[in-house]
Amino acid sequence: MAKKEERGKGRRGGIKKIDGRHFSSGGVVFKKEKAKTLWLVTKSSVSKDFPEAVWRLPKGMLDDEGKGFAPGPMARGEIKATEEVIRETALREVEEEGGVVAEIVSKIETVKYFITVAGKRYMKFVTFYLMERQRDLPEGFGHETSEITWLPFEKAREKITYDGERRVLDSAKEVLEKEQRKQN
Repeated sequence: MAKKEERGKGRRGGIKKIDGRHFSSGGVVFKKEKAKTLWLVTKSSVSKDFPEAVWRLPKGMLDDEGKGFAPGPMARGEIKATEEVIRETALREVEEEGGVVAEIVSKIETVKYFITVAGKRYMKFVTFYLMERQRDLPEGFGHETSEITWLPFEKAREKITYDGERRVLDSAKEVLEKEQRKQN
């Protein structure tokens, strides 16, 4: 069972052991629909490692091994990923989890949090990019997603399960507004 933790401290306030690091990237995708900006939010599929569905932003490991179930050497931090790999991963994950082709507008930020998977604790780093939807994929989203929705900002913010990803959405909105001011 995997769970996301907000802090790096144990129940009694002591520092807990970290078993490794995981590196991922993803996208905060928007589309314009009649003068409105809508944001992509995806619902995870239930699995053995993740028994509860959550509403989230599309993201995933930089690389994997073992039929895609285990982090690869870049995702574990053993090999340094290039910016190109991080960007390509974000675009791939948006396609796989969101069912859309998108274009990167700007880097938003890299966030850090802790997760527990199969009793092991990892420090996870996720680099997020602001992306604009270009088109839907004819095959739709992949097996890691059970549902997607496009929502106005406030409703998207309410729908997202984790506070950390809500803050990333807040940052994405700020970056988009800054980009739009540059164009005017």
